[in-house]
Amino acid sequence: MIPQAHPYAAAAVATAGALAILALVNRRLAKNAENDNPPVGQFLEVGGVRLHYVERGAGAPLVLLHGNGSMIQDFEASGLIDLAAKKYRVIVFDRPGFGHSDRPRNVVWTPAAQAELINSAFQRLGVSHAIVLGHSWGASVAVALALKYPRLVRGLVLASGYYNPTLRPDVLALSAPALPLVGDILRHTISPIVSRVMWPFLMTKIFGPRSVPSKFEGFPKEMALRPSQIRASAAESALMIPDAFHFREEYANLKMPVVIVAGDGDRLVDIDAQSTRLHRDVAQSSFHRLPGTGHMIHHTATGVVMSAIEEVASTRSALG
Repeated sequence: MIPQAHPYAAAAVATAGALAILALVNRRLAKNAENDNPPVGQFLEVGGVRLHYVERGAGAPLVLLHGNGSMIQDFEASGLIDLAAKKYRVIVFDRPGFGHSDRPRNVVWTPAAQAELINSAFQRLGVSHAIVLGHSWGASVAVALALKYPRLVRGLVLASGYYNPTLRPDVLALSAPALPLVGDILRHTISPIVSRVMWPFLMTKIFGPRSVPSKFEGFPKEMALRPSQIRASAAESALMIPDAFHFREEYANLKMPVVIVAGDGDRLVDIDAQSTRLHRDVAQSSFHRLPGTGHMIHHTATGVVMSAIEEVASTRSALG
């Protein structure tokens, strides 16, 4: 008689085979995404990290830091880069692990670690002071930069940020692809497929209560669904609450002009627990609460965000 395979062993072999096929498919899709969306800017080698950035316009430096899961093309699609470049020297980075920037695994890429990297990039670019705008997770990096290098940051524009620790059960699920071994398997196999299925629902949530604007069609979704970028996004989800704990007592130390902007319909963060509270903690800050607007205010209220940049610039000029 021919011995029959144990049903569990057969199932394990079949599962491993299916996962291997998914990994190959996702690898090909990631490579296609990179070929279809080549770098649009230049590269800096900073501290062993190959950092991709775009520079446009002339004038006082203005740095834009994107949110979790995003990249330079988010600001590009919003129209904010072109708008700001009429007056400012606009510098936009792909933060580590996003777009075409590296994210070495020997570093825990906290906001403070990213701030140190960006400071080094500034030195290479000849930037001695700048207005810094951070959106969502990028706002945490902007705050870290301002706290660590206060002479470098002339002023802050903080859009749709998360600043104070709260109970967030969703963070556990979002962080899974960053786990050692198990997370590596997930991000190369199942996570990209699940992310594609969930993409329309995620867009509805982050843009709500507004609809997704047609200009967002220029955002390269397939770049965001690569295993490497899924890992970077998961790692930042895992760091979100711990970093808020770390910074929650330091916001009063921000002495430069600070303009906070947030949509009162934000479905990702509670702006009363975040932006409103930050406004109370930073005495010289101003806060613009945008009615009927959600998390992606640089897309749905681009002019207001541009006005916030001008407000910081004018306040700084008045202070001398």
